Amino acid sequence: MMCGKFTCGMAAGLMAGAAIGMAVASSRRDVRRAASRAVRSVNHAMNDAMDTISDAVDTFTHNMGK
Repeated sequence: MMCGKFTCGMAAGLMAGAAIGMAVASSRRDVRRAASRAVRSVNHAMNDAMDTISDAVDTFTHNMGK
């Protein structure tokens, strides 16, 4: 069975990616630590966004009362 250049390239790339991924795999603790940092970062960003929205709403309602 002949394989085209694209198919052979895809297969070679998949095999190379899998081999490199296994060779440099992180420990579970590192992955959990990175996930926890990402969650904290998103929570911080959400809190900042909610504070900004709340301040904008407060300013708007205060200005409407004048």
